[in-house]
Amino acid sequence: MERKDLLAGPGRTAGPAPTYLPADPDTDEALRSGKDLTDVAARFPSSSAPWAALAERAFGSGEVVAAYAYARTGYHRGLDQLRRAGWRGNGPVPWEHEPNRGFLRSLHMLGASAAAIGEDDEAARCRQFLAESSPEAVRELKD
Repeated sequence: MERKDLLAGPGRTAGPAPTYLPADPDTDEALRSGKDLTDVAARFPSSSAPWAALAERAFGSGEVVAAYAYARTGYHRGLDQLRRAGWRGNGPVPWEHEPNRGFLRSLHMLGASAAAIGEDDEAARCRQFLAESSPEAVRELKD
């Protein structure tokens, strides 16, 4: 169904509706508890958030190949979640919605770690995808 943008004038349509991932309180609690991140990722492998946290930690420690692998896993798990939530390959994934942040952080770390290992085309694709998904995430996740 096409959404009309009433402020855009006659014949104009709005873009795709934003996608909001479902809350994941068990994973959130495990991450807040201070448990080892690898244990959290093993317990909740379909959630992007622990993979994003592992990627951030590895990247911060200079382990860019590990960061790339963790980020890629979180990114792909997030794509699975987005598709289940009705996402059709484009449209907003708002940073403001907390459950979206694991995917957005994974996407950001995939781009940063790709750049660090010389995968410039992938880094550029990730930057563009992040900007198109959530301008707020771009502002929040500055390198």
